[in-house]
Amino acid sequence: QVQLVESGGGLVQAGGSLRLSCAASGGTFSNRDIGWFRQGSGKEREVVAAINLFTGATVYSDFVKGRFTISRENAKNLVYLQMNALKSEDTAGYYCAARTRRPTISYPPTSPSEYRDWGQGTQVTVSS
Repeated sequence: QVQLVESGGGLVQAGGSLRLSCAASGGTFSNRDIGWFRQGSGKEREVVAAINLFTGATVYSDFVKGRFTISRENAKNLVYLQMNALKSEDTAGYYCAARTRRPTISYPPTSPSEYRDWGQGTQVTVSS
């Protein structure tokens, strides 16, 4: 089991940027898929971006393509979510999640049900 701690959330004006961090401890860092998810008030949890830490393959939801970037720093057991050009509709709690990667699958999954371990989340509020 891996422990996940998110940080970097806060209040930002529309058009601004934030960088979220997900610190992972326990197990082999590079042997995992990591996903960033968000959940707005009254909404279902949805994938934002995900990365296979072994292959480096990434996936993004359409609503963040070109604005958000997921990256990893394996030496520090960190995964980042750089968020640029933020919009009010990006306001949500942001969570990172992890699962053990499947050796025959290069890309990470995008369904929350595929991930076993979750952090407590960090709030992102974008003011218009």
